[in-house]
Amino acid sequence: MSTSDTTVRLPHGEHGEPNGIPVVMLHGYSDTWRSFEPLFEHLPGTIHAYALTLRGHGDAPRPAGGYDAAQLAADVVCFMDDMGIERAIVVGHSMGTIVSTQLAIDAPERVAGLVLAGGRPTFRTPDLGELYAEVEAFGDALDPAWVRAFQDSTVVRPVADEWMETVTRESLKMPPRVWKALAEPTMRADHSGRLGSISAPTLLVCGELDEIAPPAEQQGFLDAIPDARLVIHPGGGHAVHWEDPAAFARDLVAFAAEVSAWRTPVPAR
Repeated sequence: MSTSDTTVRLPHGEHGEPNGIPVVMLHGYSDTWRSFEPLFEHLPGTIHAYALTLRGHGDAPRPAGGYDAAQLAADVVCFMDDMGIERAIVVGHSMGTIVSTQLAIDAPERVAGLVLAGGRPTFRTPDLGELYAEVEAFGDALDPAWVRAFQDSTVVRPVADEWMETVTRESLKMPPRVWKALAEPTMRADHSGRLGSISAPTLLVCGELDEIAPPAEQQGFLDAIPDARLVIHPGGGHAVHWEDPAAFARDLVAFAAEVSAWRTPVPAR
């Protein structure tokens, strides 16, 4: 599944018991592993969570290329190999749902369950055209006010200003060239025609008021993925894991309890 670019080693945050159910978490566009930090205090030790920072983001390596969805997914497989994780429940938020979906398609033997939060079958849509145009017009430096507004657009319920400042600072670590490099091959990837090949049980999590990946867009997943179901957070926005991390954690823990396939041995690679 790797492209011509080599994989990179990814920074991560970790929580839970060493023998807990492995859960790999993949963040959204410009975020870092810290996007999932609010969940940690709400997860039991029986969930062994690994929150990753994808290439080009935060403090991860920023190579010249490899920003397509297939290479980002290959990086995750490399991380799992390094950590000795044979299979995991893979959680993606926003752009992370694109990478998670790619991983479930390309390496189904590594994905015991899939959680897609704030996702849609493709983000190549007219309603996001303005965002892509603004990104493509970036100069050599980011405008902190633009980045803060971008992060503010993901929430509709009150979130601590300190937290929004934190995620803004994390986003500002990603250079303009990486914002641009991700926009076409990853952000506008279209998995619609391949969703039917996803064999992992799938939980869709959506905020009722999410304007980036609204509830209506979840039907494409439900129609195509054989074992998918949807949870809608009343009054929630795009980043429901920031708005109500305890509720999101409950969704994840309940789903993990239902997924037993992660225990199935994987043949030696």
